[in-house]
Amino acid sequence: MPKEYLNPPDLFPSLQYGFSQIVSAPPGRTVYLSGQVGWDANEQIVGRGDLRAQTWQALRNVETALKAAGAELSDVVSMRIYIVQEQLPHSKAISDGLKAFFPESHAPTTTWIAVAGLANEEFLVEIEAVAVVN
Repeated sequence: MPKEYLNPPDLFPSLQYGFSQIVSAPPGRTVYLSGQVGWDANEQIVGRGDLRAQTWQALRNVETALKAAGAELSDVVSMRIYIVQEQLPHSKAISDGLKAFFPESHAPTTTWIAVAGLANEEFLVEIEAVAVVN
C-alpha cells in the first residue's frame, strides 16, 4: 500500500502553500531528521539575510540527509518548519521552496512555527522532517 495524500474539501486548500493536510503511510522504516538550516557542509551560511536562499539550502540539506539514510524526498510524510518571527511577511519563499522540492502528488504534512530566534542569529529558517521508507 503506497502513501496516501489526503486534502479533504472540508479543510482549507493547503496544496497552494506546498503541503498536504494528511499523509497516511503504511508500515515501514521511519527516518527522523534533525532540523536543517541554511548551512553548507563547511558550516557557512548560504544566503545571509535571505529567507529564500536559506530555505532552498535547508531543503537541499534535507534531501542530502535523506539520501544518507537510504530515503528520498518522496518518502517525507511530515515536516516542522521554524521561521524567525520577523521573516513571516516573506514566508512565500518557504511555500515556493516546498512546491519546488515536493510535487503536489507527494506534498508532506507541514507545521509552520514562528520563533523569536534559532540556534544561530544568522539562521532564518530550520526544517525538521520525518520520512517513512517502504
